[in-house]
Amino acid sequence: MTTQPQVRELTRPEIDAFLAARTHGRIAYSFHDRVDIEPIHYVYEAGWLYGRTQPGLKLSVLQRNPWVAFEVDEVRGTFDWTSVVVKGTVYFVDDAATDRSEEIHQRVLERLRTLIPEALTPDDPVPERRVLFRLLVDDARGRSFAPDPG
Repeated sequence: MTTQPQVRELTRPEIDAFLAARTHGRIAYSFHDRVDIEPIHYVYEAGWLYGRTQPGLKLSVLQRNPWVAFEVDEVRGTFDWTSVVVKGTVYFVDDAATDRSEEIHQRVLERLRTLIPEALTPDDPVPERRVLFRLLVDDARGRSFAPDPG
């Protein structure tokens, strides 16, 4: 007998564990009358996503409209996947404005260096991505679609 795949809502601890175990996702943001979505790498910790970008259109749009959605998924098969979507506000990290912002800059950089040890060093593989940001997760939802184990 074939079992039907089942959709299940993830709990917040499951969502946090899923985000922490991955490093690539997609950030979606609004620009005029359209929505753009771009892949980025990130580090997740305690309700914050940490990432970096480079100067350009995305940066200027996010500075004016910092409300975003961020999606991470794992597709194991057509009827076997997990997806998490978070919504929140992007904050850009200034490394010199105040002692507090320097402390935040250092903390974000330390998190990112767990993924890319050379980040913001002379050996950085993508030195143009020098703008650090953090995303405060205001809302997080996740679903899993998998074969019924029964």
